[in-house]
Amino acid sequence: MPYFGVHESINGGFAAAVQRISANGFDAIQIFSGNASRWENKSISPEDAQEFQKALREEKIEHTLIHDSYLINIASVDPEKLARSQSRFTDELLRAELLGVPYLVMHPGSFKDDARENGVARASQSFDTIFQALPSSNQVTVLVEITAGQGSYLGSTFEEIAAIINGSAYASRLGVCFDTCHAFASGYDFLTRDAYLRVMDDFDKVLGLDKLMAFHLNDSMKGLASHVDRHTHIGLGALGLEPFRLIVNDPRFKDTPMYLETPKGENENGEDWDKVNLATLRALLQ
Repeated sequence: MPYFGVHESINGGFAAAVQRISANGFDAIQIFSGNASRWENKSISPEDAQEFQKALREEKIEHTLIHDSYLINIASVDPEKLARSQSRFTDELLRAELLGVPYLVMHPGSFKDDARENGVARASQSFDTIFQALPSSNQVTVLVEITAGQGSYLGSTFEEIAAIINGSAYASRLGVCFDTCHAFASGYDFLTRDAYLRVMDDFDKVLGLDKLMAFHLNDSMKGLASHVDRHTHIGLGALGLEPFRLIVNDPRFKDTPMYLETPKGENENGEDWDKVNLATLRALLQ
């Protein structure tokens, strides 16, 4: 059976986030390690990290994932922004190591005001710069997330993600996070069983399924190839239930953690949406 997780706020502390998701029935967690909308980050104390690890053990949460800051753009054509992004991403990796989190998911950035192939090259080169600067003790794996293909953002095709990964000398440190909303919005049709199998076969040929290390399970508010990144609740968007049924029952992904990034809050019946979405996914298991 797959591991179902959710992105959870760290308000109240890292340990409190673990306790909340466990109380809601999840067995995996994704967090930001700090403020995702600011360049400066509050430091993580050893005590915070120890309490986080203790909470994970007590709640039996085995799969953890950190999402990097939204400000980071390792493909930026602006030298100052590029250097700042590389520095912040290096810090993200160090924070993940301190917290004992083995995976860091990220968006590969934007090539704005330049050619797409140059942006791809800068992203690959940034990974080399970043990994070279890390101490050898840091073995955090970076997951490149497929994007919706809006504007000048990179990473909306398997081929482009492969070019970014294979262009780095540290390809073995890089994997992929498959976001269902983003993939659909970028143009991948997996609404039926045959279509789903074709998409996964394509992924395997271009990247290798061993590189698919996490899922973001999100329905899409917009249609196929819309290039609009708008998440909605499982089964209530343009994807419907069938793609999620196919993913959660695919034996190839029985040990792959799958994280919700659906909107927070309560439905019209006063039910927590995270619990509702989790129940929907579990009801699809066969």
